[in-house]
Amino acid sequence: MRIGDLFGMSLSSLFKRKIRTVLTVLGVVIGTTSIVVMISLGIGMKQSMLSGMESWSNLTAIEVQSGGNDMGGSDESSKNDSTDMYLSDEKIALFESLDHVESADPQLSCSAIIRCNGYIGWVDIIGVTPGWLESQKIEVAEGHLPLASDKLELLYGNVVLQRFQNEKTNKGYWDTGELPPIDYMKDTLFAIFDTDGYFQAGTTDENGQIRPMPKRYIMDTAGVVAGGPEDWNQFSYNVYCNIDALKDELKRVYKKKAIPGQPTRKNGKPYNEIFYNTIIVNVDDMANVMDVQKQINEMGFQTYTSAEWIESNMQQMNLIQGVLGGIGAVSLLVAAIGITNTMMMSIYERTKEIGIMKVIGCRIRDIQALFLVEAGFIGLIGGVLGVGLSYLLSMVVNKLTAGGEDILGFGATDASLSVIPLWLSGAAIVFSILIAVLAGFFPSLRAMKLSPLAAIRAE
Repeated sequence: MRIGDLFGMSLSSLFKRKIRTVLTVLGVVIGTTSIVVMISLGIGMKQSMLSGMESWSNLTAIEVQSGGNDMGGSDESSKNDSTDMYLSDEKIALFESLDHVESADPQLSCSAIIRCNGYIGWVDIIGVTPGWLESQKIEVAEGHLPLASDKLELLYGNVVLQRFQNEKTNKGYWDTGELPPIDYMKDTLFAIFDTDGYFQAGTTDENGQIRPMPKRYIMDTAGVVAGGPEDWNQFSYNVYCNIDALKDELKRVYKKKAIPGQPTRKNGKPYNEIFYNTIIVNVDDMANVMDVQKQINEMGFQTYTSAEWIESNMQQMNLIQGVLGGIGAVSLLVAAIGITNTMMMSIYERTKEIGIMKVIGCRIRDIQALFLVEAGFIGLIGGVLGVGLSYLLSMVVNKLTAGGEDILGFGATDASLSVIPLWLSGAAIVFSILIAVLAGFFPSLRAMKLSPLAAIRAE
């Protein structure tokens, strides 16, 4: 039997029993739609998680910290005045020599007190490289990025004002619900780097002398990160500046004294070099992050990367997606039972036709193929319609949840809740055809085993 004849007879048989065919196809449509929509929700949750993580951190970056206390100075290294485990310019060159590493950007942080218009705030100032600042694509509401290396300019996060309190009442944003009347770009802001000295000012030292208020320094403002008091991202909470300018300022403020947070020699004297708190190692691809991280850990340094958190959550997401797909598969299983019933009824009704086909010399495998093709057509039609319905439902779901709260708690997101990639559409159609063919397999066996003479005599 030619393939064209086989397809033509199968379609003709289906259309002769329109109501039964429509009901059977409807079962496949529901099953296919259930699987596609359920899996699309799992895919959407994954993308939503990654989208949220990207707004908080760089997924290909590794944060490297020193391998012990006081920026990495182990007890043994401190006794020997060793700087092997401190993050220095030498370590930057070492990390950049590793395979798959594109760059290594140092960060130097310090605490400071900012005073302005009768308000005071405790902030974390982080010195970074101009290249790192530009690569982060920070949206600035006012001003510019602090790129000049010869001048200390501060870039304030959009929620830093929440840390300021009235010096007289000790009340701030979380008490009154109102931000302090401070304009970074117009007002004069003063910084006190010696925070211990600030809180000890006015007390008596061991010699009976009154401790003076530490010196304050006028701070120029470079700009302000875009966003309101409730818009949070990885740049919202801190104050950023050029790392070289911060190093020069700390040397000027503390002169020959030890800088808070910096390691000292065994005799208590500071090193001539300022060591970094963190080095951000940028890897070329997320797939190589774990390998690079392992190499750095073997050197004795502490590392952190979002890939660890993502890998753990991806496993949970895969489990959720599997459960959702399983729920949808139950519907398709029910549809497969319907296909089996339809094929069995078709064989009972066409017993005489099957007998005649055998008598005139039709091959048994052609008779089997006839019923398998009919089942396959039911799966194909139901699969295509099911995928189409899935796209429609996906559009409705995304329309209803557009601009809403991220289900993973990262805030408003542009990621769609339901995502149907092309591979899922194709796989759903192929799967529905396969299930339909399998459902028609046992009825086709019965058709093959019918006795020709008994089939012809059947009424």
